[in-house]
Amino acid sequence: MKTRFGYKVYPLTAAQRLHFFSQKSCPKKQLLNIGTSVTIGTDVNFEELKKAIYEAYARCESMRLRFAEDKEGNCFQYVVKAEERDIEYVNFMGQTMDEAERVMKEWTEIPFETKDSPQNRVVMITTPDGFNGIYMLVNHMTMDAQSLICFIKDVIELYCHNMYEGVEAPKPMASYLEQLKKDLEYEAGSKAQQRDREFFYKLIESSEPLYNDIDGSERLNKLRKEKNNPNICSVVDGLDNVTADIAVFHLEAEPTKRLMDFCREREVSMVCLLMMGLRTYFQKFNGSPDVSIVTTVARRATVKEKKCGGSRIHCFPFRTIVDEDKTFMDGLNIIRDGQNQIFRHANFNPVEYYAHRGEFYHNMGETYEPMSLTYQPLTLQEKGLTKIGDIPYKTKWYSNGVAAQRLYLTVMHRPEDNGMDFSFEHQLGAFTYEKLEYFYYYICKILFKGIENPDLSVKDIINLV
Repeated sequence: MKTRFGYKVYPLTAAQRLHFFSQKSCPKKQLLNIGTSVTIGTDVNFEELKKAIYEAYARCESMRLRFAEDKEGNCFQYVVKAEERDIEYVNFMGQTMDEAERVMKEWTEIPFETKDSPQNRVVMITTPDGFNGIYMLVNHMTMDAQSLICFIKDVIELYCHNMYEGVEAPKPMASYLEQLKKDLEYEAGSKAQQRDREFFYKLIESSEPLYNDIDGSERLNKLRKEKNNPNICSVVDGLDNVTADIAVFHLEAEPTKRLMDFCREREVSMVCLLMMGLRTYFQKFNGSPDVSIVTTVARRATVKEKKCGGSRIHCFPFRTIVDEDKTFMDGLNIIRDGQNQIFRHANFNPVEYYAHRGEFYHNMGETYEPMSLTYQPLTLQEKGLTKIGDIPYKTKWYSNGVAAQRLYLTVMHRPEDNGMDFSFEHQLGAFTYEKLEYFYYYICKILFKGIENPDLSVKDIINLV
């Protein structure tokens, strides 16, 4: 297939193939749906907002993506010239906030028609609290959280430019297709790809990781006993029932600021600090210094990568070995150095990574990682949105009701106070709300004990919490 309806077609990227295969094997096809709303506490001219949405569509190629399959079942993508669908308006006034959010959650659970069809939905909304804005639903194969935030920022800035004198127009978005071609060139046997392959293969083959569980080592020990093999290090994770929800826990603004101040003073990233909190929890309850957690890499280092839209996230297992006699700060430095190595090679195909690891250790379909971590550092204002001034605004993310893995933690900042929300997307059959609350409680205890006493040993911190 070279063209579709006159448009040039392109293969999927590595990031898209990971999502594509996940959806293929999932019985509930809304797996890749991402739903969010952004509302502001002021009146909105919805005709002008609709105009701004159409303009933003015209400026963002990945919001006009379509997919098609050939006779062999290979999936291709192409960008259509324009979006001409009507932008709906829904007024939730007279309902409760819970009722409005329930409706938007239902919208988020509706899968997209995959072939030659739009892969997003934008609805203008008025919420029961009198705020006005938009609800957005996208297919993760076309957008990720960062590109979604970038698109919403563009809509708001276009609206402000059209409505108010003296407000400059936002700078142009970058081309999705231009970046896509670069990604496909990398994947076509480039020297950079070979260097990254050599790095990850060497990392995989150096030694086998060890699975850790939220509930401790009982699960792995039971499996070893059943198989009569004390050397088993991996498990089959995930349940047949993929029904999921999101449990959200709120860290207040003041303690969040303490974490951020520590990161700035010690020159470590928040994701490193969060990773240290998580891995120390697993070390405490499993008794092993060898801990692996899946980390996500945004792959948006350049301005063009930041503004091209699309789905660029790559997910890799991140393994650290931190002995108990190491200090909390030592652990952070180990994580920082390891993350920097991963970042340098992050264009590599995660599907190939997992395939090679499964083949090398003869455990295809098994895992060493009990969870994934994503840190979303930017609110709309930190993305550079200054056009709305001091007008309050709210953001909300909605569960699609499905998860392919047992546990996925996303940490992001709240717009109203810059505190952090810990959102645990979890398979309902795997964890109760109470268990995740307990997990969150321990993570926070470890984090604050660590930043207050960074020269304490990991052993002492484990004993103190």
